[in-house]
Amino acid sequence: MAGNSFQELPSGLPAPVDDGGAAHLPGMAFPSIELQATDGSRIDVSALGGTVVVYLYPMTGKPGTDLPHGWDEIPGARGCTPQSCSFRDLMAELREAGADHVLGVSTQSPAYQAEARERLHLPFHLVSDAGLELQRALSLPVFEAKVEGENPVLLKRMAMVLRNGRIAKVFYPVFPPDRNAADVLGWLRQNPG
Repeated sequence: MAGNSFQELPSGLPAPVDDGGAAHLPGMAFPSIELQATDGSRIDVSALGGTVVVYLYPMTGKPGTDLPHGWDEIPGARGCTPQSCSFRDLMAELREAGADHVLGVSTQSPAYQAEARERLHLPFHLVSDAGLELQRALSLPVFEAKVEGENPVLLKRMAMVLRNGRIAKVFYPVFPPDRNAADVLGWLRQNPG
């Protein structure tokens, strides 16, 4: 798979269904866990304060590397690059609507995420939950896929809005992924902090 093909969503992708995997999250305190960011720093998302948008995604594709076998048939798997790019493209509007921070989270390694952040020109950090600490602390829904050299346990796609360390809103399931940032923006505008 080459070039810009990760930025385009193929037609006919299966939509994920709400399996209840995020029903327990609204109102929870975000756990105090330091995750490594793409600049090498460690970020405790719960300590950021204000309004924080956290979007979770399975994995970004990398040019020159094939996606896992059957990737397009897994409901909700395809679309991590369009999801990230949608947050990038709406960053100014998200800030105007009250988002103090935007972060992307996956179980990919910090090095893999750093390549994606640079290639996609993301104006925010991606943070790695490769050790599954955040996944376990919040009982986040996952699926498995064979990803060469990376964690096979992948986060199901969702977004959360945190207000002062608590989960105020959860978007799950997310489909299509390239609309996620616009949905978050709409909620922020209707629910000013």
